[in-house]
Amino acid sequence: MNPILATESLFYEADQQMILQDITITIDSASHVTITGPSGSGKSTLLKLLASLLTPTKGKIMFEGTDSLAVPVEEYRMAVSYCFQQPSLFGDTVKDNFLFPYQIRKKSFDDQHAIELLDDMQLKPDYLNKPINELSGGEKQRVALIRNVLFLPKVLLLDEVTAGLDQQSKEIVNQWLAALNREKKVTLIRVTHDTQEIAGAQKLIQLKDRQVIADESRSK
Repeated sequence: MNPILATESLFYEADQQMILQDITITIDSASHVTITGPSGSGKSTLLKLLASLLTPTKGKIMFEGTDSLAVPVEEYRMAVSYCFQQPSLFGDTVKDNFLFPYQIRKKSFDDQHAIELLDDMQLKPDYLNKPINELSGGEKQRVALIRNVLFLPKVLLLDEVTAGLDQQSKEIVNQWLAALNREKKVTLIRVTHDTQEIAGAQKLIQLKDRQVIADESRSK
């Protein structure tokens, strides 16, 4: 069986500076992978390359055995969804943000599905019509994450999504992500500095000086 994502001798250069060099990793379907390393080691850049937000200078990214460049960008981004560290919400209400994934698929909005996901994130049904300027930082991040899974992706890329959250919000998000991985078989690839999140990884990839220095699987 092909891994869901793999990189082959991946290089990325920007402004005549090498950011990543010779990155070769494999990500199995339904796994939970954590990428760690010091600041400036290329973690977020690797995640953005996997998300097709950046294009490699050299090397390949394979998605389900196919060169990712051969997959239409919109189709790829529906399957491999990227979550930013700082949630970017738009419009006036939570519902405005939830409508977007339906609009790009030309589908009718499913209120009940959205309310069920709000409940999973410990947010009440009336949050659907809550103004986004009334949300706390933790609530904004939860809303942004729900927006990414209204249509379930195969892979969720998480760029330090719990950084700066209070402990309660962090626990809610991490429990929700664990259930998504365990029950829905969504592949999680997360960049984090959090020691608890690192400890919970099934597979740990460590970057340093633009390269992979460790790639180890752990027991579930």
